[in-house]
Amino acid sequence: MCSGLVSLKPGRSVGAHSTKGYEEIVIVLEGSGKVEIKGQKPFMVKPGIAVYNPPQTEHNVVNTGKKVLRYIYVVAKVKK
Repeated sequence: MCSGLVSLKPGRSVGAHSTKGYEEIVIVLEGSGKVEIKGQKPFMVKPGIAVYNPPQTEHNVVNTGKKVLRYIYVVAKVKK
């Protein structure tokens, strides 16, 4: 398992990427934005909101607000 803190400036994104063999939780601390998960309607996020990204899922985090979007991600490898 690993985690980290991300700070995104307004209008920026982390870029679409896949969770591959991992699952991920995104926990928003500050700002506002959206989590885009391929094949689903975007999740609008703000402080206190957490979004789960299942394994093998392409996703992106976008800052749609006027302030920095800060969030923690927690990633864990899926055990088979």
